[in-house]
Amino acid sequence: MKVISYNLRKHRAATELEELVEQHEPDLLCLQECDVSALPDEIGGLTLADATQGNRLGLALYYRTNLFRLQDIRTIGLKKSLHDMMLKPAHERVLGVRLQDIDNGRELIVASFHAAPLTALNSLRRTQIRAALTELEMMGPGLPVLMVGDYNYPVFKENLGQTVRDHGYALTLSDERTYTRYRVFKGHYDFATSDGFTIDRIETLPQRSSDHRPILVTADAT
Repeated sequence: MKVISYNLRKHRAATELEELVEQHEPDLLCLQECDVSALPDEIGGLTLADATQGNRLGLALYYRTNLFRLQDIRTIGLKKSLHDMMLKPAHERVLGVRLQDIDNGRELIVASFHAAPLTALNSLRRTQIRAALTELEMMGPGLPVLMVGDYNYPVFKENLGQTVRDHGYALTLSDERTYTRYRVFKGHYDFATSDGFTIDRIETLPQRSSDHRPILVTADAT
């Protein structure tokens, strides 16, 4: 299974999606910072499962209907940062879907995630990640879970890794930095947390018009 995650930088990179899907042929596409009102129903053979509705800029998830049956969708609001409380940019920070693999009948959960911005504390982001994983588990107890997206967590990943492991999940970074726009903030922002998946590889794709580089996750449910 191949999954692309991409922060579109306030929808600026939306015009790249057709080419991105055509070139890499993902089975799922997880988006952050997209203008949900401007999203097409299909991108390169992928069908829109759902998008968040609480804010203009939000999350979206596309999937291949010839590979998966959509079983359930859940939008999850998480604890707010001060930035969220004052500016209200996004309170829906997780979009999860439960899918059934048509070939083998197995079910799995995949989610697009966008953590609080860098103005928030890492401790808040860890709280958000724990809460997001707990909520996703409730969509199907015991099912494999893969959450990809913009974690906004460039430094001190040891604490994050321990938090994720304590929750029973693995944290997997991509092969190169995903954010390079500002020298002081560059690092791995976009990665995956998973349980019940074997992550074969996470490839950082070339820089485009977003301040984030898209990542391509190759994984198999175990």
